[in-house]
Amino acid sequence: MTTNNKTLGLLTLLCAIALPLASLAQSGPDGATAACPGHGWMRGPGARAFDPSSMTIFQGDIVDVQRIARGHHLGVHLTVAMGSEQVTVQLGPDFYVDGQPLKLAKGDKVEVKGARTTVNGQPAVVALEVRRGDEVLALRDTGGMPLWRGQGMGRR
Repeated sequence: MTTNNKTLGLLTLLCAIALPLASLAQSGPDGATAACPGHGWMRGPGARAFDPSSMTIFQGDIVDVQRIARGHHLGVHLTVAMGSEQVTVQLGPDFYVDGQPLKLAKGDKVEVKGARTTVNGQPAVVALEVRRGDEVLALRDTGGMPLWRGQGMGRR
C-alpha cells in the first residue's frame, strides 16, 4: 500500500469514528437533540410551544418553586395557585432566572403573562413575564423567543 493510500485509509477510518461521535455530542443525555434556540437539548417546549394566540394573564400565589434538570442546567418552574386550581409555570433556565433582580419565592402574589400549553399531558404556561407588584421578571419576547438565547448551555 502506498503512503497516499495509507493516509486515505486512515482519514476514512477517522471520519467513520468521528461523525457518529459528533452526532452523540450534540444530543442530550437521553438522545434528545437541540431543537429550540437558546435551550440546548432542553426538552421543554420553549419557543416551539409558545403560541401567541394562546396568551393568558392570571394572578395567584406561588406555592412552590422547582428546579428541574434540563441538560447542562436546571429549568426553573413555579406552581401558582388560583383559588383551588394550581398551574405549572415554566420560567426558564436557572442561569438566566437567578441572574435577574426579581427573586420569586413561595408565598409571593404574582401576575403571570404567558402562553398556555400542555407538557407531559398536563396543562402548563410558558411565561413571557411574571410581575410581583411593580417588579417584572421578563423572560421572552412577544413571539416567545427566550431573552437568554445565546447565553446558555451551562455558561454562567
